[in-house]
Amino acid sequence: MRRLLLIEDELNLARFIELELQHADFSVTVAHDGKQGLGLALDEDWDIVLLDVMLPGLNGIEVCRRIRNHKQTPIIMLTARDSVIDRVSGLDSGADDYIAKPFAIEELLARIRVILRRIDQFEDKAPLLSKSGLTVDEQSRTVKKGGTVIELTKREYDLLLMFMHNRNRVLSREQLIEGVWGRDCEAETNVVDVYVRYLRNKLDEPDADSFIQTVRGVGYVMR
Repeated sequence: MRRLLLIEDELNLARFIELELQHADFSVTVAHDGKQGLGLALDEDWDIVLLDVMLPGLNGIEVCRRIRNHKQTPIIMLTARDSVIDRVSGLDSGADDYIAKPFAIEELLARIRVILRRIDQFEDKAPLLSKSGLTVDEQSRTVKKGGTVIELTKREYDLLLMFMHNRNRVLSREQLIEGVWGRDCEAETNVVDVYVRYLRNKLDEPDADSFIQTVRGVGYVMR
C-alpha cells in the first residue's frame, strides 16, 4: 500500500482528501501545520507528500525547500494561490507538481498516478549514465565527477539527467522547460540559462570544454 503524507491545515478539506485517498487504497497520514508536517516528512519514508502552501508555523514553500535539502520524495503542492509567480515559486522550491484549489479529487488522483508510474518506471530502468568522467546513478540519484560526489539541487539534477538522456541532440529552451519544469509551467525561457550556468559552475573544469554547449539561437546540447 502506498504511503501518502498530507500536510493541510483546513480540517474539513484534509478529512475529505484523507477519506478519498483511503478509498483509493492509499495509506494516509495527516499533519495540520508546517512544523509537524516537516518533521513527519523527514523522519519517515513516503511515496508522495501532498503539501498545502498556506500553513501555520511554517509555510509550504519553506517546508518543500527543507524536504528537498534531505530527500527526493515526490511533492504535490496544493494551494488557493494560482498566479504564475506562485506556481513558479512552488516548483522552484522543489515541488514535482502543483494543483490549485478548488480541485476535483479525480484530478488529484490522476496526478498522483502519473508520479507513481514515473517512479515505478525509474526503479525498473534506472541505469548508470556516464560521460567524460561524469557519472549519474539514477537509482541513488548520485552524481559523481572523477569519483567525487557533486551536490545538485533537484532541478539541477533533473536538467542534467535530461541532457544525459539526450546526448548529441540539440534541445531548445522550450523543450527543456517542458521536460524539467513541466508542461504547465509558465516560467520564462531564461530560467534555463540560469540553471545551465549553475550546472556549468559545478561540473566544468577551468580551460576545458563545457559538458553543456550552447547552440546559438536554438538551445543547448551535450555532445
